[in-house]
Amino acid sequence: MFEVKILGTGSYAPDNVVKNEDISKLVDTNDEWIVERTGIRERRVSTGEETSMLSLEAGKRAIENAGISAEDIELIIVATATPDNFIPSTACMVQKELGAKNATCFDVSAACTGFIYAVSIATQFIKTGQIKTALVIGAETLSKILNWEDRNTCILFGDGAGAVVLQRSDKPGIISLYTGSDGTGGEHLMLPAVQLNNPFCKSNKDMDKFVSMNGREIFKFATKIVIKCIEEVLKDTPYTLEDIKYIVPHQANAKIIELVAKKLKVDNSKFYVNLDRYGNTSGASIPIALDEINKKGLLTSGDKIILVGFGGGLTFGGQLIEWS
Repeated sequence: MFEVKILGTGSYAPDNVVKNEDISKLVDTNDEWIVERTGIRERRVSTGEETSMLSLEAGKRAIENAGISAEDIELIIVATATPDNFIPSTACMVQKELGAKNATCFDVSAACTGFIYAVSIATQFIKTGQIKTALVIGAETLSKILNWEDRNTCILFGDGAGAVVLQRSDKPGIISLYTGSDGTGGEHLMLPAVQLNNPFCKSNKDMDKFVSMNGREIFKFATKIVIKCIEEVLKDTPYTLEDIKYIVPHQANAKIIELVAKKLKVDNSKFYVNLDRYGNTSGASIPIALDEINKKGLLTSGDKIILVGFGGGLTFGGQLIEWS
């Protein structure tokens, strides 16, 4: 089995910045209420760029950061809950624009944990020797599936994309992986797809087409499962939380992160947070944050980090990584 390292990172978000004051013109809310409950101050909202376009830009930047060419890519996985189309996949659309003619391409749907799942899948392709280099992208245009009259959801989400290039390595990079699912909680975070409608059955024309969320249940789930994911990726390794430079969590709610830090008895500063500037970008949130850490030069070779995600499905997972 081969080792796998992160060779490069990239991210991209629309230029259009929507502040809490802007949201307050659409629904009954205000900046103080949103910040106090979520930690979000602004988010990026697309004015025309689709998920494939966000993915493409993040992918280009990751490839450039990795110092490779598009033809070196043998696998492209896009994690998204908001694709341009069901067919073709977002990954195939990215392949076309990149000119990554040697890549196998497909999408992964695991909501906010999608990037964690996609990295785990790509890691197995590399570990077993099937490929050497993969491009993994987490991307969302959540603005197109929001009910902008529902203040419980429209204040939370933003658009964006993040990407990593993974490559075969002689030295440890991705040290441990953990993923899981709990379908019994699926109703707590839902986004309907195309409804059944054919000559042999009647469609439900009143079916809601927007994302819906039971915030209280997701909060309870998240504060427990993040801790479990962290414990699982550290288990059977020589490392403890004291060895971890940063924990990069899914950027859903500042209160979740604060409570997890309190339960783990670690300082909040160990958790890297950019939620205040991007909102919840679902499958894009972890790679956007990771790219930001990389671009700021906050990591040096040998540093240990943990990526941890949770989301609709319900889905969850984490990764312990040695930075190279």
